[in-house]
Amino acid sequence: MERPPGRRTCLYDAEQLDAVVERMALQAAALLRGCERIAVIGLLRRGAPLAERITTLMVERHGMAPPLRLDIKVKRYADDLALLHPETQLLEDPAHAALDLQGRSVLVVDDVLYTGHSLLRVLGYLSRWSPAEVRVAVLADRGVLRLPLRADIVGLRLDVAPTDVIECNVPPYEPSWRIELLQPERGAGNED
Repeated sequence: MERPPGRRTCLYDAEQLDAVVERMALQAAALLRGCERIAVIGLLRRGAPLAERITTLMVERHGMAPPLRLDIKVKRYADDLALLHPETQLLEDPAHAALDLQGRSVLVVDDVLYTGHSLLRVLGYLSRWSPAEVRVAVLADRGVLRLPLRADIVGLRLDVAPTDVIECNVPPYEPSWRIELLQPERGAGNED
């Protein structure tokens, strides 16, 4: 997939993001400590490898039992893909039909929290299984939610111009682990 044109600035590199995810895992372990049945759900694409990193750290560094791990695919995630997917679509995995989340403490993990439309769709989807609680962890919160939602664990709060885009580069989807600010090119003939 071709990257949109514009000026990119690296806001956080791999070393800085490793520390952020370490802190997020510590917060998740504290938030979920004492819960007997836990599920960690990554939102595809980039929320899935983040969920895997957080889960690994919760187990290896914070002594938690391995939780149920699964992923959900939502279109219109990240900053603003409205042109590609004007409606938020949740693609149901047939393997989830037999899923048992009833009574589980669920942690949903995503890369960027922007308007909240994708998260609202996911929460509605998960409510079918009557989990005991649903918590949300995001790597970056842009602070411009348009719905009455919030993340319980926020790696970074990034206040950027509405026209700018936060690009989370998360392996295996990108070759390097970093967050960039994209300032899109203005169309020809546009004036300030």
